[in-house]
Amino acid sequence: MTKLEDLKRGTSVRGVLPDQLVTVVDAKWYGTTALELTYKDNTGRPGNLLLYRDDEPRLEVLTAGQAWTFDGDGALLRLVSEANRIRLAHLFDPVLAVHTSLVEPLPHQITAVYETMLNRQPLRFLLADDPARARPSWPACSSKNCSFGAI
Repeated sequence: MTKLEDLKRGTSVRGVLPDQLVTVVDAKWYGTTALELTYKDNTGRPGNLLLYRDDEPRLEVLTAGQAWTFDGDGALLRLVSEANRIRLAHLFDPVLAVHTSLVEPLPHQITAVYETMLNRQPLRFLLADDPARARPSWPACSSKNCSFGAI
């Protein structure tokens, strides 16, 4: 529960205006039970309101005047950072799929895929590697004459 003593300059408060946050500009006490609150609403319009101890249950302090804190979840930050690193890794390592997989392709396979196939978009060829020939073959496969049941 928020006390009237928590309303200090720069604090964001919910409950002063219906469905709006207000930022405290000034708080002036009248005795121990009344507080004159000067605030700005979301649009920047100033306002003035007299609050009593009976108004405390409807008030909620959201920020205590501090814009940046470092009390977030460190594990979540690490997870998001790693996800963004993986998402952008192809910009720094074009053969990332080869380096992160357990498959060890031969040099001619890397050349065939990364230097030849990926430059041809839309791709209308099926790459089949024959280890006995030690080089990939390129059977032409267009959408009109290729059915995967025959391959």
